[in-house]
Amino acid sequence: MGAVQSVFTEQELDNYQALTYLSKRAILNVYKRFSSLNPTAILHDKNARMPFSTVTDIQELRANPFKDQLMKVFSSSPDGMTFEDFLDMISVFSDEAPKSVKVEYAFRIYDFDGDDMISSNDLKEVINRLTGDDNAFTEGEMQLLIDNILEESDLDVDDALSFAEFEHVISKAPDFSSSFRIRL
Repeated sequence: MGAVQSVFTEQELDNYQALTYLSKRAILNVYKRFSSLNPTAILHDKNARMPFSTVTDIQELRANPFKDQLMKVFSSSPDGMTFEDFLDMISVFSDEAPKSVKVEYAFRIYDFDGDDMISSNDLKEVINRLTGDDNAFTEGEMQLLIDNILEESDLDVDDALSFAEFEHVISKAPDFSSSFRIRL
């Protein structure tokens, strides 16, 4: 671990620890995992940007139906992910991250069109990705499911979920935090 530690100064590690929910040891493990994606690029520049296809090929993301959204939400650039982007993502998905932070990012991931609301179209996309099949439901069944979700969750009856409404729904899901995680 000494070789990995020498990549960062003690101050850099302190800063990363202050800005994440991770220990120094965990940060070093995340860096080791990130640098394994392309050791040559990282050797030349520890802040190298990895293409999304490289990042999403790691085992923990490969089968995730929201991997493109994860890249969009956590990346500081539309053309790849840096170590700091990757560290932020792993931090939010860690067991140490508070539920409130996880809820905020879940909302952003499920808001496919980025309008700060989870609309019927966003819900349809979430359902299709979770079922793994665009044809899992007939159009009528899909609409009935979306209508039921909105009936239960859309408190202001505007046919979309605001962050507050989404947060309210998630507060009733006791296993949310344990299912919203990535372990490296």
